[in-house]
Amino acid sequence: MPTYAQASYNNHEPQRRRKLLLHRREIEELRKGLERRGLTVVPLKLYFDARGKAKLLIALARGRKRHDKRAAESARDAKREIDRVLKGASR
Repeated sequence: MPTYAQASYNNHEPQRRRKLLLHRREIEELRKGLERRGLTVVPLKLYFDARGKAKLLIALARGRKRHDKRAAESARDAKREIDRVLKGASR
């Protein structure tokens, strides 16, 4: 995050190291997934608890293959076309 221009001299360091609050076993699982299996860490959900702390639910995920991307894109295009036809019929 860039520094806040209107802040005082107590501004935060934009490139500071941040704590990852996980158990050592969970951190190792993430690290191994990133190194060996070529997985990616993906944020699933961001929420705030009762004390105002931001919490992020993360997961390891594998990217789509090229043929999967094409199938998803064609399904999305078909749905868009159907929605456009239905919207035009309701007028």
